[in-house]
Amino acid sequence: MGLLEFLKSLFSGGSKLQCPSCGTIGAQQDSQGGTHCKNPSCPYFDPGLLVRGVPRKASTTVPTQGNLRPTDPLTIQYRNFAGQERSFVAERESVVRKKNHLVARVAPTGAKIALSRDRIQNLSEVEARIPQRIAPGQDWPSPRERQMLSYHKKHESSSPLYKKIRAKYPNW
Repeated sequence: MGLLEFLKSLFSGGSKLQCPSCGTIGAQQDSQGGTHCKNPSCPYFDPGLLVRGVPRKASTTVPTQGNLRPTDPLTIQYRNFAGQERSFVAERESVVRKKNHLVARVAPTGAKIALSRDRIQNLSEVEARIPQRIAPGQDWPSPRERQMLSYHKKHESSSPLYKKIRAKYPNW
């Protein structure tokens, strides 16, 4: 170990231990074997390990507190990439399907998250409760109709053709 590496390890807490939960380098163990991590999103997070009490980047931290209280809650059971079981409470009206993901606003922060449909444990229950864009048995809009719906919704404009398509697909 060179002099610079020694000084760097001395000022960083002297630990090159990897957190068992999130994999962040710089975690520490106490005398009882407990893990303390400097990653704010880790379950072993210890604010005492942060430099001057400030997270590394304010933009990468996700607030853990908020005031979103869903009026029509929908519980989503999810297994993340690390194999951990998570449970999210989402506002039912905010859940939208985007290709192979469901995007939803979750409590308590109100942040939008994307969840892979492959990892949702109660997918059939969730899909039965989310708002449907088309009526059962109705055909999907053609690519041209989807383009018109998306354009006018994005630009908050209207046209006679848009009104006609919108009457055909009111929930789009």
